[in-house]
Amino acid sequence: MSLVLPSELVVDRFLPTVRAMLAVRLAERGLTQREIADELGVTQAAVSKYVGGESGGDDRFRNDPETVATVERIADGLASGELDGYDALAELLSLVRSLEDRGPICELHEEEMPELRGLGCDLCVRGLDPDVRAERDVLANVRTATRTLASIPGMVDAVPNVGTNVGMCLPDPRDETDVAAIPGRIYAMGGRIEIPANPEFGASKHVATAVIAANAVEPEVRGAINIATDDDLLEAARKRGLDPLEFDADYEDRGAHLRRQFADRGTVPRVAYHRGAFGIEPATYVFGATAADAAELIDDLLEAAAS
Repeated sequence: MSLVLPSELVVDRFLPTVRAMLAVRLAERGLTQREIADELGVTQAAVSKYVGGESGGDDRFRNDPETVATVERIADGLASGELDGYDALAELLSLVRSLEDRGPICELHEEEMPELRGLGCDLCVRGLDPDVRAERDVLANVRTATRTLASIPGMVDAVPNVGTNVGMCLPDPRDETDVAAIPGRIYAMGGRIEIPANPEFGASKHVATAVIAANAVEPEVRGAINIATDDDLLEAARKRGLDPLEFDADYEDRGAHLRRQFADRGTVPRVAYHRGAFGIEPATYVFGATAADAAELIDDLLEAAAS
């Protein structure tokens, strides 16, 4: 793991870019290079490079509307004397806090530390939070589940035309934003499983709906995976004593329909399926305490169905 602090990015990427932007704006307002150097706390040689466009910098900040507006405001204030160094510093600190909150600094941080991607990380603005740990655990579990699916020999044939997705919810989910899944779904291509992206919260609607419906009836159930409906797999489930639940594919409110079915049974089945309807491909949902549990069950059932 590459451990990078946001403050490092501020010093290495943000500050040089903003200094160069300010140098150009102040030069446009008639300040000499010596005056600009005094305002920015750098050498005149550095100002010459800034003004000459030799300083590099990061276009994410240079093209960011909030950064541009702040730089213009500071340049106007310094040039007119309405702002001093303290005021300019306050403006920049406020800008940094804003850019760390899902802005370009946050984007750069995710590039430097890929472990942060998909977390909705608020460490910079909110500090250490137990909710963040719970989100990380869910995302890690979904990643484990997808790796399991990709390693199953018969999984390619179990992926429906609409794709497979892996979902796992946080405790007490409110809506699909509390369910982590794979953006764009998982597809079978060229005889192998294609996983297009790392899991994110709010990336799935259909699997999220099934997970939330199951969790509402049985809070211990937090994971689900959709696969193609296959009679051999259903028979393998029955031989394991799992008693798959068949439900109607043609319904208006998927979540309410599934909750009723689960409540009527008194428990959430490990396997629930439908045979499809007009414009609806047959689908089977495999549930588990976690997404990884559901993936392991699929592995077992596909192996049993193939034997």
